[in-house]
Amino acid sequence: MKPSAPGRPWGLAQVLFLLLAALHTAAAQKNGINIYSLSVDSKVSSRFAHTVVTSRVVNRASVMQEATFQVELPKRAFITNFSMVIGGVTYPGNIKEKAAAQEQYSAAVARGESAGLVKASGRKTEQFQVSVSVAPAAKVTFELVYEELLKRYLGAYELLLKVQPQQLVKHLQMDIHIFEPQGISFLETESTFMTNELADALTVSQNKTKAHIQFKPTLSQQMSPGQQDTVLDGNFIVRYDVHRTVSGGSIQIESGYFVHYFAPEGLPTIPKNVIFVIDKSGSMRGRKIEQTQEALIKILDDLSPNDQFNLVSFSGEAAQWKPLLVPASAENVNQARSYADSIQTQGGTNINDAMLLAVQLLDSANQKELLPEGSVSLIILLTDGDPTMGETNPARIQKNVKEAIDGQYSLFCLGFGFDVSLAFLEKLALDNGGLTRRIYEDSDSTLQLQDFYQEVANPLLTAVTFEYPSNAVEEVSRDNFRLLFKGSEIVVAGKLRDQSPDVLSAKVRGQLGRSDLSSGSVPAMLALEGPSLPLPGLGPSFQHMQNITFQTESRVAEQENEFQNPKYIFHSFMERLWAYLTIQQLLEQMISASDAEKQALETRALSLSLHYSFVTPLTSMVVTKPEGKEWSEVAEKPVETKNKHKNFYLGGPLSRFRTAGDRRSRITAGPSGKTPSDLGRARPQGPLSPPHPHPLMAGKSLLPDMLLAPSILDEVFLGVDLRAGDAPQARVPAVASDPVTRRIWERKASGSSTDLSQSAKTASPPAAVPAAIQAPAVILMLPRQSVARLCVDIKHSQGPMNLLSDPDQGIEVTAQYETEKARFSWIEVTFKNPQLQVRAIPEHVVVTRNRRNFAYKWKETLFSVIPGVKLTMDKAGLLLFSSPDRVTIGLLPWDGPGEGLRLLLRDTHRFSSRVGGTLGQFYQDVLWGPPAAADDSKRMLRVQGLEYSATRLLKLDYQEGSPGTEISCWSVEL
Repeated sequence: MKPSAPGRPWGLAQVLFLLLAALHTAAAQKNGINIYSLSVDSKVSSRFAHTVVTSRVVNRASVMQEATFQVELPKRAFITNFSMVIGGVTYPGNIKEKAAAQEQYSAAVARGESAGLVKASGRKTEQFQVSVSVAPAAKVTFELVYEELLKRYLGAYELLLKVQPQQLVKHLQMDIHIFEPQGISFLETESTFMTNELADALTVSQNKTKAHIQFKPTLSQQMSPGQQDTVLDGNFIVRYDVHRTVSGGSIQIESGYFVHYFAPEGLPTIPKNVIFVIDKSGSMRGRKIEQTQEALIKILDDLSPNDQFNLVSFSGEAAQWKPLLVPASAENVNQARSYADSIQTQGGTNINDAMLLAVQLLDSANQKELLPEGSVSLIILLTDGDPTMGETNPARIQKNVKEAIDGQYSLFCLGFGFDVSLAFLEKLALDNGGLTRRIYEDSDSTLQLQDFYQEVANPLLTAVTFEYPSNAVEEVSRDNFRLLFKGSEIVVAGKLRDQSPDVLSAKVRGQLGRSDLSSGSVPAMLALEGPSLPLPGLGPSFQHMQNITFQTESRVAEQENEFQNPKYIFHSFMERLWAYLTIQQLLEQMISASDAEKQALETRALSLSLHYSFVTPLTSMVVTKPEGKEWSEVAEKPVETKNKHKNFYLGGPLSRFRTAGDRRSRITAGPSGKTPSDLGRARPQGPLSPPHPHPLMAGKSLLPDMLLAPSILDEVFLGVDLRAGDAPQARVPAVASDPVTRRIWERKASGSSTDLSQSAKTASPPAAVPAAIQAPAVILMLPRQSVARLCVDIKHSQGPMNLLSDPDQGIEVTAQYETEKARFSWIEVTFKNPQLQVRAIPEHVVVTRNRRNFAYKWKETLFSVIPGVKLTMDKAGLLLFSSPDRVTIGLLPWDGPGEGLRLLLRDTHRFSSRVGGTLGQFYQDVLWGPPAAADDSKRMLRVQGLEYSATRLLKLDYQEGSPGTEISCWSVEL
């Protein structure tokens, strides 16, 4: 047993899907700190993830050095433990009530130290960091533990692992054990750092209920080609789902606690009435409104013909598109698209009037009984700023909207960027049965908006309640929910009573739209109850809902035996799952509770947080460090602040190591959020010092799945070593001139060439300069034909083109070609099995699967294994889709002469006899005529009754990336 040192505070964040184990060691070899072991072990038992990150380091230098342990965690996770073992002594973290840790917290701030050890580091993650001085030859073991209930999102659970060791690690291993008693229906992995060489270090084994993913790369596999740096830098993601029955329920029991998962299959969608409330104030000008319009147009196209909708746009004043809601017919959708496209930005932000107008439109339609029977009504608000006109008091706006809605409709709020208070929108939504999301300003903002809509696009049930025998359970978490959407899941947990029955039964009651019943799609095994009763507080469109009951039961002894495998579970995980879920729900309830209710909710949430050792917004972790004096730090969960911009730090990277005796300077972000101008000079940036993620300081929101940021007072203190001697020298990559793009060569009949860029200096008068050799629109490899390669240029194109389709392969490729610019504006690849769609544009590529969009920037490495197809992208931007029995399709952002998107086809011998399309036709029987007698560089070819003239030309082969290879190719124009 190792002796324990006194505890002390330490601030932490949340954990969403899996993890990052990163001991950041910039210039580690130089400074002597070496990570000799790094392991990540995650056990996912019935959606509840328990993750342990362990890093072991040694100081190989002859002087004392500082080692920094840095881990990125999902925001929804709770840290449960942290410890350091130094010289055989364990320095643990102790979790205390925030008020009890305030003295240490204030002392740390007074010293100029950053008291917040957890910072927002991305959309889904937060960063935990601690540094400690290490004596020569001494070893330190860091261990961090965190837990999280994985949330089902658009039909999948996701475990996120971020891997950034920043040096080669002799023993590096990740193990993910998943156990799902319902059975694993699909499992896929994705990585942004994986290469074909590293893929050999990844093993995935799976049976009906269990899966094991292991990543264990050797030193040589970790190494960058020709360098001593590591290639491990990015995300590792596991996505999966479980089998479900039409009853929709699964009750699982372990150590006296139960969890009930509810996500029924086969239910029809309830028609919806949607009011889109769009901010068009002056701050939305430019890319924000453009992305909003793009997303809105796509969302309008996704409306069901059974839906009704209207649009409200607002700045200083609010105005509706139509006086009443209208059906989502093709004509109305086209008119709405035109209206959305014409929205102009100007003026201030009057959220109050816009919201009341939206409610008035629904009220009027309800009173006139113009809404479909058995439909649900939603309001979706998008704004990028706080209210500046009309009623500007947030509390009064929240009160006005809650009184107007009166429980009849659900409100969903989208905050675009960081100029809006997310805490304000959270309460506005939660008061009215909805939720809030942050839309990050980025190239994929349009996709973020579309993905949010997909979350709420398909309501399945309303007024969902869970019932259990009162003599069987106690301390049950939230058991009533306004709506259940397709692709989501409702989770209820509780404790079994001491004398509970041998069989735990449950009833889940909900309501379907009456229009659903006529389709005969409701499963026969479910109990339909009728006639339905009027629902208090709901408008006429709800009064014709049909009651439905789902019944589930579970044998206690059998369930207890399910969770006896220690390899896949951790002790009493279900009790901790119950505590985690209860705390999250209490924190959410506090947002919309009255002052009197809030105190009771906070007391219970705090009690559970302390009892189960969770770092939550109500607790802090205190960590004592062996600095030769009483010295402790505090870790607290980042939360949203009201002062959004003041604490937005955009400084340079942190100094990771220092020798004994070094003095660390502190750079303070001023009110503008900018650092002193000499910071950049002190630390030149380059490949050895990548930009360090810095916190967005934010305020009072308690919901972890929204943007969370550090809770440090007014200013953030960041440690930066300003000594120029310790700053890594920036490495400037060598850039060679490209003879293809920088010079123009004259091709002569003899085959020789002259560099016109040189001869032009002496030529008099200058000769006409020929055009540079271009890459064709497409290069087709033609197996088993007399001509092995065909270059295709597109000269005539109107609208989208069907480039190729093969029903036997389940592949279709369409594209839009701009003849004026001689390039593809987009290329789309569709796979039927698995159902997968890939859309490439010059800025990025979007992969859509199960109604969910994933955006990837070109030249960011990707390695994704989906059942039936593998997706890979290298640093040159070559994106390949491959599988053992299919044609390999590639997409490339070509930046050589004739720049633009390019299509690649490999393994084309696998095309079936039914392949067709503008390009697919050339994989049918092609008849080549002999070269022309007058000019052997010309000949004819015939395919499917059509004749094309082919000319042998010099072209650039783009298939291996820029600058390309010069080839002689038979070329045709289409």
